[in-house]
Amino acid sequence: MIACRPLFPSPSMNATPPMIAWMQSLSEPTRGRILRVLERSELSVAELCSVLQLPQSTVSRHLKVLVDDGWSAARREGTSNWYRMSLAEMPSPQKKLWNVAKNHCLPESTAEQDDARLEQVLDMRRSKTQTFFSTAAGRWDRLRSDLFGSRLDAWAIAAALDRSWVVGDLGCGTGTISQTLCPWVRQVIAVDASGAMIQSARKRLKDASNVDIRKGELTSLPIEDEALDLAIMGLVLPYLAEPDRVFREAARATCLDGRLIVLDMLAHDRSEYREELGHQWLGFSPGQISQWLSSAGWELENMVTLPIEPDAKGTPIFVATAKRLAKRTID
Repeated sequence: MIACRPLFPSPSMNATPPMIAWMQSLSEPTRGRILRVLERSELSVAELCSVLQLPQSTVSRHLKVLVDDGWSAARREGTSNWYRMSLAEMPSPQKKLWNVAKNHCLPESTAEQDDARLEQVLDMRRSKTQTFFSTAAGRWDRLRSDLFGSRLDAWAIAAALDRSWVVGDLGCGTGTISQTLCPWVRQVIAVDASGAMIQSARKRLKDASNVDIRKGELTSLPIEDEALDLAIMGLVLPYLAEPDRVFREAARATCLDGRLIVLDMLAHDRSEYREELGHQWLGFSPGQISQWLSSAGWELENMVTLPIEPDAKGTPIFVATAKRLAKRTID
């Protein structure tokens, strides 16, 4: 006679039902103490030892039981393990069991002492943070730049762009702005007249599949009518004989109600820039920019002079934003 294996084998007679395992976990008062403080805050093993006034070996042994039975979760951070009570992930019966047990598992005096020491540990954390910032405030900008680079703010601002937009980087140079924008928009069309700049931009953006790099003059953009939702010009106007024509071309290539951002130099007297940088214009006055925008079909929305950075050696920079008006308003 051949024995048949059941399609749905029954659980082992030796398997402990979850509720029994959970009650066994909570039967040890030390584990109840650990869970009480972990419900309030994620803590390292060292911090738990300080709160409970117990040796590390004892705390670690009880933490292993709590993790195995689903009462707490651990994460690795550098050389330390951090523990928290995984209340959100618990089954409903387990949560109900804890709600009953936590109010009856410890003497009131023990719970109060644990809570007081927990507050001391958390105060110490906050104190370390405040001490750092009180000593680092004067060098924070340089420290952040050294750690994360000088363009961190630009990445954060770029994330606010509309995901569906097509953006024109007009006068893209080596592709720095395009690199910042392309992860956040549908497409970037990068245009520059310099073959050397185009080559550098292609190298920088070789892995950016949504950047279309085109060689062309800004006064005759290789971009279709109303193809752009946003056009950006960054430090390009001083190189152009007729900046007003570029504003008209940008208007042609930008859809109605599209946006324009101009980042450039305010009027200055650094005549050496003509030789050193090849500039044809020594910056621009707000009135000049406003007039050119208006005559090209843009409505100037805002124009802000940027704060001068301590180590910056150049002249003051402005940022202007404008909205593309209907065709009938263009002169």
